Amino acid sequence: MEERLQKIIARAGIASRRHAELLILSGQVRVNGQVVRELGSKADAGKDRIEAAGRVVEAEGRRVYILLNKPPEVVSAMADPEGRKTLRNCLRGLPERVFPVGNLEYAASGLVFLTNDGELAAAMLKNWAHLEQVYHIKVKGMLTLLDLERIGKDIGMKMQTVRQPDATRGRAANYWYEVRMRDSKKEELRRVLFKEKHPLEKLKRIGLGALTVEGIPRGRYRMIEQREAEKLGKFEKGDEGRGEKRKGNLTQRSQRAQRTQRRERKEPV
Repeated sequence: MEERLQKIIARAGIASRRHAELLILSGQVRVNGQVVRELGSKADAGKDRIEAAGRVVEAEGRRVYILLNKPPEVVSAMADPEGRKTLRNCLRGLPERVFPVGNLEYAASGLVFLTNDGELAAAMLKNWAHLEQVYHIKVKGMLTLLDLERIGKDIGMKMQTVRQPDATRGRAANYWYEVRMRDSKKEELRRVLFKEKHPLEKLKRIGLGALTVEGIPRGRYRMIEQREAEKLGKFEKGDEGRGEKRKGNLTQRSQRAQRTQRRERKEPV
């Protein structure tokens, strides 16, 4: 059965669907030896020889979903031109080729999701700005409850104190806090904390949507079931539906109110 090339490439785990489209446009995809540059092009993965970025697209294998607890100073990629440690160093012995979805900065630690399911990766990236992420952050000094409420309200995120892992005799020089956000506002948070004279010292992602890094030692990973991973792709779709419904309800109520006001003023509807 013929399918779009970017879908076949993504399903094979060579690249996400968005990246596969770039490979096609840049002339890095061949079908039966012929370069294909049109995004609408189709092929039959069972009959045609398909090559992408110099690799042959193999028959569909098992789909893999991985939660990895990334150590700090590891690049959130499978290769690095500067020769730094990458996620590949944490995945020794894994036969499948996988790629990370989203990014976690070099100095940060915590949860990274990897898969060879290009369709799920594309759905996640499409809704990435709305997927809730949970971080533990360490700042210089201590923030009060009023500080947490004020900063969280200004930036649009939830902040709260967590148990201090490095506290000594009930006191800690620098404190940890939990931050929940739906958009990538880490840089804005950094600027605000620096302005408040409580600069950000450490950053650890502990949650992504319904998934958590809990129970995974640093530098290790665990595999999860497809149904658990697919919650990430469906997470925002449900929220968007509820959001559109709420928006529709508000619009209907506003229209009804306007009609009522016009009737009371005896104006034509």
